[in-house]
Amino acid sequence: MRRTAARAGAGPVVDAPVPEPVAAPEQFSAPAPAAAPAPAPAPVAQPLRTEFPFELPRGYVDDAGTVHRDGVMRLATARDELIPLRDVRVQENPAYLSVVLLGRVITRLGTLAMVHDGIVENMFASDLAFLQDFYRQVNAEGHTRASVECPHCSEPFEVELGGSRLGES
Repeated sequence: MRRTAARAGAGPVVDAPVPEPVAAPEQFSAPAPAAAPAPAPAPVAQPLRTEFPFELPRGYVDDAGTVHRDGVMRLATARDELIPLRDVRVQENPAYLSVVLLGRVITRLGTLAMVHDGIVENMFASDLAFLQDFYRQVNAEGHTRASVECPHCSEPFEVELGGSRLGES
C-alpha cells in the first residue's frame, strides 16, 4: 500500500489502497514448459504361451504296452468347448464332455502319432482327473506358474501353482 497525498483542503492524510499496476499484454506468457521426465522403458511384450507340457501320474498304456507320460496341452478355444456339445455321446452322457474336450486340446502324448478322445477314454481314472485339473488351471487361470520373490533374500523365482502330481497344489 502507498500513502496518498490528500488534496488541498480535503482533510488529513489517510492510508488508501492503491491498485496494483496492470501488466501489458506482452507481459502475459505461458509458463515455460517443465522438462518432460525421461520416458520409462517400454515393457517387453511376452509372447502368449499357448502350449503347456505335463506329465501324467500313471501314464497311458498303448496296445503294445508302451507307457506314455509326457504330453502337451494347448489352450482351448471357444470352438473346442462348443463342438463337443453336439456330440451324441455327450448329449447322452454329459460326463463324457471332458473326454471329448481333452481329446481336442492334448496335442502330444509320448510317442503317439495322434491323440483323440478314444485315447483319453482309455486312460486311468487318476490320469483323467489330473488332466481335468490341468485343463482348468491352463484355461481358467491362464498359467500354472507364478513369479514370486523369496522373503529372506529377495531373489525372484517361479513356483508351480498346480503341482506336478495329482492332488498337489
